[in-house]
Amino acid sequence: MANDTTATLALLIDGDNASPKIVTGLLAEIANYGIASVKRIYGDWTGPNLKGWKECLLEHSIQPVQQFAYTTGKNATDGAMIIDAMDLLYTGRFSGFCIVSSDSDFARLAARLREQGVTVYGFGERKTPRPFITACDKFVYFDVLNAAAPEQEAPAVAVERKVRQPAVAVEVIPPAAKPAPIKPALDKVALEMLAKAVTASAEEDGRANLARVGGHLAKQAPDFDARNYGFARLSELVEASGLVDIERTGDHPKIIMVKLKTAPATK
Repeated sequence: MANDTTATLALLIDGDNASPKIVTGLLAEIANYGIASVKRIYGDWTGPNLKGWKECLLEHSIQPVQQFAYTTGKNATDGAMIIDAMDLLYTGRFSGFCIVSSDSDFARLAARLREQGVTVYGFGERKTPRPFITACDKFVYFDVLNAAAPEQEAPAVAVERKVRQPAVAVEVIPPAAKPAPIKPALDKVALEMLAKAVTASAEEDGRANLARVGGHLAKQAPDFDARNYGFARLSELVEASGLVDIERTGDHPKIIMVKLKTAPATK
């Protein structure tokens, strides 16, 4: 699925199902798909559970929308988001919607938006029900957004060591090297999906453009993302899979072609 970074998007956040900790990574991710000209977050701002959002909303210019909880145990926020989403849809100004929630109640909304020809990007926790994930064109997990933010390294610690001479020697102890993060293994399902996507996208010579492979994977599983397996890019995941031969041509843009490796003949 090709990304148009000039597309006009509407960002709708379910405040009851998201944390302010993900906002920086969320907005950075959305910038890959377009420009969020509408940014709204919904919830009951009279309650204590949304207090942590205040500074975050001011910093990122996200508009809070007040929705009182009419009845205990019922979520009125979902209804307000759905109504606003449909109102925004009918203006005809948006080519995509970003729905931030882990609630299955938005599955029908995502499906309805797609019926109208707009792209739907979903964002939620790993526990998000499958119907909502598959109703989106692309779905990104919160932990992937958090992992995208680089961690700051601890500064070197200077330790003063006193000696008998008047001068003071300073010994600099470098921080202990952090072990490299362990990449989750590509499971059988992921490998099978990748092989099928390459086969479906291949030309007569068996070679497939990696961009087309990525688009086919997104259609198979909206939550298929190289970052879920510890890779920054699909090309890195494909290379690590060992399933394909890779050919790179050109510079601007660089074209990556892949071809499934031929299984050795058995005697």
